Amino acid sequence: GGSDLGPVMAYEALKHYSERSMTFRFVSNVDGTDFAEAVQGLDPAETLFIVSSKTFTTLETMTNAQTARAWSLAGLGGDEKSVAKHFVAVSTNAAEVSKFGIDTANMFGFWDWVGGRYSMDSAIGLSTMIAVGPEGFRAMLSGFHKMDEHFRTAPFEANLPVLMGLLAVWNNDFLGAATVAVLPYEQYLKRFPAYLQQLTMESNGKHVTLKGKPVSHETGPIFWGEPGTNGQHSFYQLIHQGTRLIPCDFIGFAKTLNPLGRHHDMLLANVFAQTEALAFGKTPEQVKAEGTPDWLVPHRVFEGNRPSNTILADKLDPETLGKLVALYEHSVFTQGVIWNIDSFDQWGVELGKVLAQRIIPELENPAEPVLNHDSSTNTLIRRYRKAKEQQ
Repeated sequence: GGSDLGPVMAYEALKHYSERSMTFRFVSNVDGTDFAEAVQGLDPAETLFIVSSKTFTTLETMTNAQTARAWSLAGLGGDEKSVAKHFVAVSTNAAEVSKFGIDTANMFGFWDWVGGRYSMDSAIGLSTMIAVGPEGFRAMLSGFHKMDEHFRTAPFEANLPVLMGLLAVWNNDFLGAATVAVLPYEQYLKRFPAYLQQLTMESNGKHVTLKGKPVSHETGPIFWGEPGTNGQHSFYQLIHQGTRLIPCDFIGFAKTLNPLGRHHDMLLANVFAQTEALAFGKTPEQVKAEGTPDWLVPHRVFEGNRPSNTILADKLDPETLGKLVALYEHSVFTQGVIWNIDSFDQWGVELGKVLAQRIIPELENPAEPVLNHDSSTNTLIRRYRKAKEQQ
């Protein structure tokens, strides 16, 4: 339901510990291509679908679920009873689950107050538990719990989520930094920046206070990033020498899960080099001392004084992943408290969904509909309908 970023991120992050004899694929986009590519090469007789939806009524999720049901039935001879054997549900709505054809004995419930972006350690993480096993999943939960307790009990001056949240507020509101780059130097965390985009931007992308008054300051920054060292050959130029201040979170691990020659030493050397370069830069005097021609000196100067955090953990394992996610969760909450906003709603996603419900029949109706949108939207709908007719 909604975003699959949590389960996808966890699966990719813990792939080293996963059961490789099973194939895990994820579908959340209502774009039919997402489903079509996900089932390529799969045998319906050997495929289990986990349908994760709190209400079991979300349009995008249930559209994909119904398509999965039809695909499964087509490959299993149309036997309706097979649905109960090839589908399980993660939901809070037993009636809709049963109506779909899933045995409610195979329904994994969770609290209805758990928001999607905070749910990967609930039953929504069923795919993670299947991948890494119950012990691995419990270790991840233990990591969450340890960071929860640290946040709850540690004094502010030694409280990691509080310090991280305070630094984020400082960078955002006092230094004017509109974005944050998340740079994991660990390939298994390749989906972590995308996961943090939802966690941070859906939580703190708010323009009114808890009492509904307009905020008088900037709130949630834009999160983005790529695993190192890929980003170094892409956007680090702008981070080092661009006109915008971009605070960075570097994430590294002292031990690699795949020791291959010099690879890990080279990887971590880049972490330490990048953070040093961002902090201290390179002065004109240093550039000149290298024999650089005068005309080229300004181009090779690095201003420095660009903020970054570095998280250096022992190794990536389920417990560490739990700690890392909880660290960012509580950091987001800390920022929300300071900004006096609600980090646990997401009304910003509603308007587009409501308008889409109105537009869908206008696209599907064979008869020309009467359109009452703005001129731009009306034109786009008519152009789309005309293109459909010409297929």
